Amino acid sequence: MSQDMVLEIFKEALILAFKLAGPLLVVGMLVGLVVAILQAATQVHEQTLTFVPKAVAVAVTLLLLGPWMINSIEDFMFRIFDIIGGL
Repeated sequence: MSQDMVLEIFKEALILAFKLAGPLLVVGMLVGLVVAILQAATQVHEQTLTFVPKAVAVAVTLLLLGPWMINSIEDFMFRIFDIIGGL
């Protein structure tokens, strides 16, 4: 296994990690922004008010995007196992 091949696999792994984490981070950020605007408008600053909506939104996003995430990880792992088998 050459250094170029290892770097290519590492690059693919990082891109996959960003693709998988990106939607969850964006949803959490958007929900946090909406909650922060509502808190600023109503002057209600409760800690659970910020945490619970984010947790629910991220959980719903995981439920909706879970199959795609699993398939992406599965495809990557099959590619890795094919490379290992070829050594």
